[in-house]
Amino acid sequence: MKTVKPSNEMYTTESTFEQENQLIAEAKHLLYTRLQTRDQVFTSPQATRDYLCLQLSERQQEVFCCLFLDSQHRLIEYQELFVGTIDGCCVYPREVVKAALKVNAAAVIFAHNHPSGVAEPSEADQRITERLTSALGLLDIRVLDHFVIGDNTTVSFAERGLL
Repeated sequence: MKTVKPSNEMYTTESTFEQENQLIAEAKHLLYTRLQTRDQVFTSPQATRDYLCLQLSERQQEVFCCLFLDSQHRLIEYQELFVGTIDGCCVYPREVVKAALKVNAAAVIFAHNHPSGVAEPSEADQRITERLTSALGLLDIRVLDHFVIGDNTTVSFAERGLL
């Protein structure tokens, strides 16, 4: 494995920003590719948290996404299903169920970001999670977790006992 060391060269702010964005894009692509291989599974909240932070932490609008998983909790597909505003997002259970059935998911992990940076789940977050869990449960699709992504923190519903 090649070790990369920080350079002492000075860059303009714009080029540094562009370089950071390129590195982030490459890291997302590498992580997604790794998770697409059949030996990568979402067996821990930390692995899921790392993946979702890369996807959602810098978004300026609230985004609700789903990780659709097979029966062994391997990633089938990551989908951003709903995009809202700076402080909310409408989530429609019917559309989530349709998307889960389309990819033949056995399990799902929900996630959304809070552009405010505060990862604390709201009452609305808890209610929609309960509605989605009920709807998917009728089809034997397990809801494993729901993550709320903030600036420097991530809250897992499963770890909090909310699922």
